[in-house]
Amino acid sequence: MSTAYISHADCRRHEMGAGHPECPQRLDAIEDWLIGTGLDVALQRFDASNASPQALERAHSSAYIAHIRDLLEGLAASGETRAIDPDTIANPYTWSAALKAAGAAVQATDLVLDGRVENAFCAVRPPGHHATRDQAMGFCFFNNVAVAARHALDVRGLKRVAVVDFDVHHGNGTEDILAGDDRVLMVSIFQHPLYPFSGAVPKGENMVNVPVPPYTKGGEVRELIEAMWMPALERFKPEMIFISAGFDAHREDDLGQLGLTEADYEWITLRLQDVARRHAKGRIVSCLEGGYHLDALARSVGAHLRVLAGV
Repeated sequence: MSTAYISHADCRRHEMGAGHPECPQRLDAIEDWLIGTGLDVALQRFDASNASPQALERAHSSAYIAHIRDLLEGLAASGETRAIDPDTIANPYTWSAALKAAGAAVQATDLVLDGRVENAFCAVRPPGHHATRDQAMGFCFFNNVAVAARHALDVRGLKRVAVVDFDVHHGNGTEDILAGDDRVLMVSIFQHPLYPFSGAVPKGENMVNVPVPPYTKGGEVRELIEAMWMPALERFKPEMIFISAGFDAHREDDLGQLGLTEADYEWITLRLQDVARRHAKGRIVSCLEGGYHLDALARSVGAHLRVLAGV
């Protein structure tokens, strides 16, 4: 078994201001944990490449891409920082980071489909699952997982892919882009009510949304996943699985009020790996989304990667 670990220094240069939870130190914490535990030697490292305009257009409108490109390239030229919304701030390096984050997901897809690795994890930021077809929001500029899923379908010729989202927040952007595409099954579990206050009513028949109330613990989440996700995934038989891997449902993370632990993320990854091995030749691409308590994030990513890498 081999696992690709894709990241880029540019993803650390995107900053949204002092005290912002979506900070460069998130990637540093993960890196330190991998080195400290020796897990880094089990991974094949790759520098992320830029997403092409064509890749972005499979998930986003051309008008939105042009707008965000002009805005972010302008900041890169001027050296200024600008708020896109109250939560989402861009600095001179955001354009490069956003291209690398989406590009990493496409690159991971190709590495897996070409048989160079069995699975891949993209340690990138900005995250993506709140970015809709036409809007940046919730710390997100491009929807990395949606871009990759459409690349697998439209460029690489897969017939069915699954998108799995276990971030504490509903992946409204991914749902906006993929709802109604019968080549995609999206399954998710998230705290509700919580930002972005959506997801209680799915937008398409290809969506399996599992909203849970605050203070739901890991055992209850496992039962719901077993009852709601697994039958749908078995019926769908995905040829590849994409994971929006947000770790902010951890009990130590203050951006939500769920009660997951590293053991729960390990269990979820094992269940998804089982589906992937039976239906998708083991093919999984996982992309970092949330996770803002640095130590809990690092431990949880480590648990996730240990399963993917088989160590």
